This record gives sequence, structure tokens and C-alpha cells, in this order.
Amino acid sequence: TSISAGYYHSLALKSDGTVWSWGRNASGQLGDGTTENRTTPIQVKNLKNITSISAGYEHSLALKSDGTVWSWGYNYYGQLGDGRTENRTTPVQVNNLASITSISAGYYHSLALKSDGTVWAWGNNGEGRLGDGTTENRTTPVQVEDLENITSISAGGYHSLALEGDGTVWAWGRNNYGQLGNETTTDKAIPAQVNNLTSITSISAGGIHSLALKNDGTVWAWGNNYYGRLGDGTTTNRTTPVQVENLENIISISAGGSHSLALKSDGTVWAWGNNG
Repeated sequence: TSISAGYYHSLALKSDGTVWSWGRNASGQLGDGTTENRTTPIQVKNLKNITSISAGYEHSLALKSDGTVWSWGYNYYGQLGDGRTENRTTPVQVNNLASITSISAGYYHSLALKSDGTVWAWGNNGEGRLGDGTTENRTTPVQVEDLENITSISAGGYHSLALEGDGTVWAWGRNNYGQLGNETTTDKAIPAQVNNLTSITSISAGGIHSLALKNDGTVWAWGNNYYGRLGDGTTTNRTTPVQVENLENIISISAGGSHSLALKSDGTVWAWGNNG
């Protein structure tokens, strides 16, 4: 019923609530109790009743139907949220989280959205990507400051995005290429509103760029534009959103490390950026 591609591994969620994984397993990110790479899917151990999954750089997240979050894999920065920094080859429960409705795994940090519209973060806090006003790594979840009525979250490489119920987008963390969209290249340890964006229905944070989908089916992009990953016909970095050219009737978006994807209402897929 759902899939998620991490940097070196892949996850799939079955209709029976089990999770399956394959790819690189050096840090235990496949969750099968080993560090053996897998070229075919293997079931993640001790997980059931899962409703959502998210694969990060070398760690994995799963959301249970009871609103708890489970994690496994690389844990050097505390991105598993279990209060420790040891890698885990099988899932452990993230501490002090309940009533979660959505999850997102970044490179080395993790995000969770609560049913009350608040956002919680843990792991690497370089450049303030956890949004708690500090740059201190967190091994258990902390609340992202100044956010309420959030409906969607996305953890990028080194920055984070949140979509508010009023259609505005908020961003925090590393901003060296303008990926926070606030007309600066200054890092932010608390969320700042992305400039000139309204009526947004979906967001996606890439490695060092960001995408947003408007309710009119257009796509907007900002941040690093090497390889043309912003889709505006240039390779100029953008500190505020620009419209992706030649796209309409888009219903879904996904930002990768250095490329971007969009799904049209007619079922076709469109891509731009690094084509290596």
C-alpha cells in the first residue's frame, strides 16, 4: 500500500501491516536483525499494524496504527529517538511519542506530526534542522517551535518543511543554497515562512532543494539549482520559490537528492535535474 526509497535502501508496506526492505544494510536499516545486504525483500522483524513508512539516509521509520513510531538502522546522531546512539538492526520504539499521524526521515534527522498539529523532531540538529531553537543533537523527540495547525511534514537532507492548514509553508535548518525559501542564505533554528507561497497542498524536501504543489496544479521550487533540479530553465540557485516550467495538472511531487519528480492527473510522470 506504500513505498519509500532511502539513500541506500528501500521499504515497502503491505496491506497486512507488515514492512519489507531491501538494499544496503550496513547500519541495520533493513531491520531484519542483521547487517547483511539484501537483493530481494526481507520482512522487517517485530512490526505489525503499520500504517506509514519513511526511509532516511541509513535509518528507517514506521508508524503504527496506535500512533506510536518505531525506528531502526543508523543512530549515531540519535535519529532513532530511543534515547541512545547505538545502531539498531531491529525496530525500537521512539520515546515519548503518541497520537502521531505522519512521519518523515531525513538524512540524519527525523520528524513526526501529531494529531494536534504540532511537529516533533530528533536526531542531528546541525544548522537547526530540528527547529527547537538550538543546534544540539537530540536522542529523543523535541517539539518544533512556533508551529501549529500543521497538516504535512517533510524532512530533507539538512532542512525541514511543514505545511500549515492555511496553505502556507514553513522551513528551518540549513539554508546555504536558499532551500528555506525566505530570500536569505542564513540557517534557521526555528521555522520561518517560505516567501510568496499560498494555497499549497503538498510539500517535498530534497537534499538541498524544496518543492511545493499548489492547488491549481502548478509546482514551485527553490534552493540549489545545480543540474536544473528547480525546473525553471536555469541553473541559478533560488532563495524564493520559482514556478517549474511546462507543468500543469500535477497531483503529486517528490524531491530527490539532485533531481525532482511530478505525477500528472493523466497518470504520466515528469522529471528534471541530474540525469546521471
